[in-house]
Amino acid sequence: MAFELPSLPYAYDSLESLGMSKETLNFHHDFHHKAYVDNGNKLLEGSGHEEKSLENIIKDTYSSTAIVQSGLFNNASQHWNHIQFWEMMGPSGKTMPSALESALNNQFGSIEKFKDEFIAAGVGQFGSGWCWLVQEVDGTLKITKTENGVNPLCFGQTALLGCDVWEHSYYIDFRNKRPVYLQNFLENLVNWENVAERIR
Repeated sequence: MAFELPSLPYAYDSLESLGMSKETLNFHHDFHHKAYVDNGNKLLEGSGHEEKSLENIIKDTYSSTAIVQSGLFNNASQHWNHIQFWEMMGPSGKTMPSALESALNNQFGSIEKFKDEFIAAGVGQFGSGWCWLVQEVDGTLKITKTENGVNPLCFGQTALLGCDVWEHSYYIDFRNKRPVYLQNFLENLVNWENVAERIR
């Protein structure tokens, strides 16, 4: 299945007052995400994975023992990651649904502790990667971090919330202040309704 670049689910300038500029969204979506789509499609040709879903391509090409993942995995996984990232943010959905609030309080002790742990995971990810709130198969909520394009699908987890901590995600607006970017992401950018809908 050929990869396709989705349109953003909101206008490029709709997050500017929330801390993510039109320039960042344009650069991130139209150049970085598009590059993963274009490069992924080139690598998909003749790979034997052409008829698989994006999710199955990621699972089938991920190697837990490889020092460096394959080019097809990297581009497919980053394509999937960014699809989720755009949907997990937005100008609306800022009120956290009560069911999600209860689940986070039960798992982490408080919403503030959850946010502190999420930020710590993002700050602690050396180099490029992602930090995640995931749900395990047994329903447990957990905060993780992954290098480069690796994502929760590789570990049988459901991604509830993910934040891109590659520099291209925040350098225009925050320069090298990753902790401030992560704090702003949680306080202003997350669509909590979307996060709640992902819980199984």
